[in-house]
Amino acid sequence: MKKVRITVKKISKYEDLMAEYENPIEHACSMELGQTFVCNGWERPEGFCESAWETVSPFVMTLAHGGENFYDGWMKNPKSAMISCNDGFRPVSFLIETMDEDSE
Repeated sequence: MKKVRITVKKISKYEDLMAEYENPIEHACSMELGQTFVCNGWERPEGFCESAWETVSPFVMTLAHGGENFYDGWMKNPKSAMISCNDGFRPVSFLIETMDEDSE
């Protein structure tokens, strides 16, 4: 099974939607720009958001088992995917990519 790296590439925040629809919550997201996580198969990396994991884990699992070329050529690197978490108020975009054995 291949190792897969997840990198936080963009963090958005929609203040207008939050003000109109969200109940105030503390510590909604602890992801930081540039933060990386290494996955070993289906196991959620320590410190990775549980809700985001539900969204990205199918892609992680596919890459870990050698799958590639999601959606028939969507990504320039076929061994990667750009996936956002399911938080409609503060979505985080993650680059998910298979790691070369030398790049750990």
